[in-house]
Order: sequence, then C-alpha cells, then structure tokens
Amino acid sequence: MNITIISVGKIKEKYLSDAINEYSKRISRYSKLDIIEVADEKTPESPSDVEKSKILEKEAERILKHLKKDSFVITLEILGKEVTSESLAKKINDLSISGKSDITFIIGGSLGLSKNISEISDFKLSFSKMTFPHQLMRVILLEQIYRSFRIINGEPYHK
Repeated sequence: MNITIISVGKIKEKYLSDAINEYSKRISRYSKLDIIEVADEKTPESPSDVEKSKILEKEAERILKHLKKDSFVITLEILGKEVTSESLAKKINDLSISGKSDITFIIGGSLGLSKNISEISDFKLSFSKMTFPHQLMRVILLEQIYRSFRIINGEPYHK
C-alpha cells in the first residue's frame, strides 16, 4: 500500500511538525507514505469571488502535478461523507484487497479545494461539519490513517 497526502500550504508550527513526524513514523510500519506540500496562494483579507476562483485554480494546478494517474483519490471536503474510524479502515482495506495500491488524500488550503479537484475525487471525506485549520487536518488525517491500519491488523488502539 502506498499512501500519498497532497496538502496545500506549509507547516510552520513545531508542535504540528512533531505530530506529523510521529504519525508518519508509526504509519511506516504498514505503508509507504509520501507527504507532498504544494505552495498556497496569498489570499487578500476579503477576496472577491473572482480572486477566490483564481487562487483555487492555481492551487489545483500545483496539486494535479503530483497526482498519480492510477491513484484512488480521497479529498477532504466539508461537504464530504462523514465516516467512523472503522469505516475508514474498511475503505482502505477494501481498496487494498481490490488491487488499488495507491491512495492519495488531498487537503486544500484556507479556501478549500477547487471544483476541478473535487470532480476528480473518487471519495469525498469529511471529518466534521466544523472548519479546521488545514495544517491541523494533516495531523488528524495521519492519526486516522494510523488508527485504520491498527484496526485492519486487529491491533489494539484506545477508543
């Protein structure tokens, strides 16, 4: 299994970098993991709809450059499907069993994801109807991927 996370924006806070490194190390027991950061566009204080659209398009171009052709794409979207940890584990396991060895998770920037990226998504995932900083979402996603592998392998993990 190969898991790629494409995320818009850089991690600036050390505590988030530490958590990302820890979960990356834990996941490496189960899967190859690549984390790709693409640059985010500077967003004005109160962007117009046209400015938002241009920003999302530029970020989408950067994301698409790193997307593998045969990868199963899971986008993190506020309007995506909310699932339990067990359901996410089942999804990952089912993909593996069906021969999908590459899964790519995409985390948008502060404005979310462009329509183009959302349209190529094989599965739209939501962690909550609440909004989280995209940097923090990377940690939450990694924790859930790690939890998924523990569940798949029947290993204990606190609830």
